[in-house]
Amino acid sequence: MHTRRTHRRARIGRTRIGGTRTGGTRTGRTRTGATLLAAALLATACSAGGASTSAGSAAEAAGSTEAAKATLAALPQATPSALAPYYEQQLSWRDCGVPGFQCATMKAPLDYAKPTEGDVRLAVARKKATGPDKRLGSLLVNPGGPGGSAIGYLQQYAGIGYPEEVRAQYDMVAVDPRGVARSEPIECLDGREMDAYTRTDVTPDDEAEADKLVDAYQKFAEGCGADAPKLLRHVSTVEAARDMDILRAVLGDEKLTYVGASYGTFLGATYAGLFPDRAGRLVLDGAMDPSLPARRLNMEQTAGFETAFQSFAKDCVRQPDCPLGGKGTTPDQVGKNLKAFFDDLDAKPIPTGDADGRKLTESLATTGVIAAMYDEGAWQQLRESLTSAMKENDGAGLLVLSDSYYEREADGGYSNLMFANAAVNCLDLPAAFTSPDEVREALPDFEKASPVFGEGLAWSSLNCAYWPVEPTGEPHRIVAAGATPIVVVGTTRDPATPYRWAEALAGQLASGRLLTYEGDGHTAYGRGSTCIDSAINTYLLRGTAPEDGKRCS
Repeated sequence: MHTRRTHRRARIGRTRIGGTRTGGTRTGRTRTGATLLAAALLATACSAGGASTSAGSAAEAAGSTEAAKATLAALPQATPSALAPYYEQQLSWRDCGVPGFQCATMKAPLDYAKPTEGDVRLAVARKKATGPDKRLGSLLVNPGGPGGSAIGYLQQYAGIGYPEEVRAQYDMVAVDPRGVARSEPIECLDGREMDAYTRTDVTPDDEAEADKLVDAYQKFAEGCGADAPKLLRHVSTVEAARDMDILRAVLGDEKLTYVGASYGTFLGATYAGLFPDRAGRLVLDGAMDPSLPARRLNMEQTAGFETAFQSFAKDCVRQPDCPLGGKGTTPDQVGKNLKAFFDDLDAKPIPTGDADGRKLTESLATTGVIAAMYDEGAWQQLRESLTSAMKENDGAGLLVLSDSYYEREADGGYSNLMFANAAVNCLDLPAAFTSPDEVREALPDFEKASPVFGEGLAWSSLNCAYWPVEPTGEPHRIVAAGATPIVVVGTTRDPATPYRWAEALAGQLASGRLLTYEGDGHTAYGRGSTCIDSAINTYLLRGTAPEDGKRCS
């Protein structure tokens, strides 16, 4: 999703109408991003041009409860001769227009299986080490999404907000992945069309409303297919990871040093799986589990948002301005009160004062609430926004939260975040559901996982069913045998990337070291825990990984 968090937020998943995503960090100190349900997972050799996994079962691909047994295979250590021109290219650095930063354009093959048949141009940015005599190399950062702009994150947060000692010893570097932001961005709908899309009802009450939701997904998918019919087949996570290896070589680094948040953990783990001998100091913060099929990922993320909401509810009723209940009100009752408010909006949207005449619908309000789950620092803003909406009939505050999630600009335009998010997710994994009937069958399980958000998140998981290109990925494990220690960070009450995913990824990686933050919010690095920050800084600067199982608060 997009939530204006401290400096990050993550999304995972498939873009949902009014939903969440996993994996991203918002530019600046706003979020680390997680897109909601639709889970971004791994692509296979077909699109990757060399990476391979063993075939998973049909049941796993369809979304069973079994995790994948397939393992991502490492690529040959020798660089194929056909790729040599890419690995040997020289970047021409220029001023970015942002003080202290330089920008360049890097070429990568559109299709790694056919590297002579066209390029994709990728935007790269860097801020050189402030202590060049102590320089350790380049530190690549990615905020997640998929679809979050890594360059935006670098320029607005990482390049100026990472610890001074880290910035002194590393060139801070970012590349917008293919199809994202400055790197040949995929576009699907214009601003007015996106306004309509984000208002679409994702809790259909009857067949007619379900048909409208399907129509919205189909129009979205058709727009993406018309905009980038070739690129849409080549925006997988495996391809983005291979692009990172070209960048590593072009920057002159023997090994990749990397900090990835949310979906960025999947990207970083994929790199390690493909190039274990070139994986250096990797920090995977707010980890995803690549072994899960889309339906299970979406179900577990739904439960993750419920966990975060329960924490919010307990805090809310202790505050004097909580509109969902007072002292003694149970979290379950708080959830029922919020759900009743959503039902009222479903029947009658309320004014927002928006210049374009938008009213606060159930879907927009739900997105606004979910956005605030990414960071406990947004809970006061959420209480105030809910109070205005529920007691003053003013939906402006929740609309602001929803717009931040979708990255809607003041002029009514949108970033390409949601377009890229769907493009990557729908390519990386088979769809969670293939028909409305499958969603209806799964509704009881989703609603059990989250009485407040379950219904909407289940229907939001249907979007990839109508995607114009077939998925190339499958669930799989990532082992990265031979890699140096990889630090996997999990937050116990993370809404977008449940803590169990960090445990799972750390367990899959042969050299995984699990670092736990006992707290709320999405991701942990740079969010106030001295224990977490010290462990990660020591690892980045000295190469000393924390002890596996270390816990911080």
